[in-house]
Amino acid sequence: MTDEPQADRPEGIAGSTLKGPYAVGAYARGLKEFLQGRERVQVYGEVWNFKIARARAYFELRDAEGALPCAIWLTKLDALALPPDTLVDGAQVVVGGGLDYYPGSRTASPGFSFDVTALRVAGEGDLLAQLAELRRRLAAEGLFEPQQLLPRPLLPRTIGIVTGESGKARDDVLAGLRRRGWAGRVVWAFAPVQDRRAAPAITAALQDLAAMPEVETIIVARGGGSLADLFAFCDETLCRTVALLRVPVIASVGHHTDRTLIDDVAAVSCSTPTHAAEAAVGLDIAAAHTALTRSGATLARHARIAVVDRARHLIALGRVPQEYVARERRTLHQKLRELRAASGRQTAGERASTGVRAEVLRRKAVAAAGADAAARRRTLEGTALALAAHDPHRVLERGYAMVTDGAGAVISTAEQARTSGRLQVDFADGSVDVEVVEDR
Repeated sequence: MTDEPQADRPEGIAGSTLKGPYAVGAYARGLKEFLQGRERVQVYGEVWNFKIARARAYFELRDAEGALPCAIWLTKLDALALPPDTLVDGAQVVVGGGLDYYPGSRTASPGFSFDVTALRVAGEGDLLAQLAELRRRLAAEGLFEPQQLLPRPLLPRTIGIVTGESGKARDDVLAGLRRRGWAGRVVWAFAPVQDRRAAPAITAALQDLAAMPEVETIIVARGGGSLADLFAFCDETLCRTVALLRVPVIASVGHHTDRTLIDDVAAVSCSTPTHAAEAAVGLDIAAAHTALTRSGATLARHARIAVVDRARHLIALGRVPQEYVARERRTLHQKLRELRAASGRQTAGERASTGVRAEVLRRKAVAAAGADAAARRRTLEGTALALAAHDPHRVLERGYAMVTDGAGAVISTAEQARTSGRLQVDFADGSVDVEVVEDR
């Protein structure tokens, strides 16, 4: 850094032999130029605290002896097309780039970082990236569903098991089947479960078991290990074979936290070989036998109790039959007396009600035959005579006739008769139709 004179530069520290003082901005710019001029290198370590900001992603690269803050532009990160969740805490990566420094300002803090221009996942991270990509492809082809759609027998007669010949998983599967009380047939297909020969051998074993018509379910079992140890069970050919088998496959590979691709394509994924055995035999025969035994003992005990109670009852009836009959007779007599009393009360009530109604009717009849009955009768007879006097038929009986036109209207004048033309003349004994003829 050159020593540039500045009009407002303060005096330095008395007695100090150090250069300066320099303005902080000038020194920061010089520091930036110095760091950016360092050699660009590749660095590897573990990713920690990965986070994405507006334009860049930030994380730390760590190992046992140090840490380095890193930053990468989002455009470069997107161009890498890394699978999701690749840059998680602990992932091993190799980054390429160089040192960078942001000088800051009066309102912003400075920042030092390693400017990442290239990145690749290393070690187990490579395996994770490959595994994630293969999992996406298999899922896109719909290979996770066929096995899950296969019917699984509740109590298979023959079970095929693929595992290592000397592994602990073999004993765990047998122990699980024994706990279920299952006594069917086991067909073993031993194969290596770790190294480059494992995947082809396991694939062939599965195909051989599925070709046997009597095999109804297949278990694939292996103990735990690192991802590299279990990677044989992520083989693409093996997973495609499992997905298309006619027999349901139950996978138990690794421990609770391990998950390989065969777990995704299998009909059932189990955390332990024992769990796989229980999943293969859906009916717990031992538990069912125990329950039936207990139920049988309970039923027998209840039957004995019921027989004893019935016998005691019959004995009691046999000892005192006359007392039992007498008690029933007394009960019937009591009911008969109650029935007679109830009938008498009901009859007396109905008789009283009938008497009341008869008295009411009698009083109404007396009231109807009072003193004004004769007067009303005479008035009614007078009205009837008046109506009879005005009856037209009575007039016709005295020799008169009634003339009407065709519509039934009464003709009362000669003019109406001439206008109508045809008339009807009503007599006491009938009617006559006449036609009006007038000499002019």
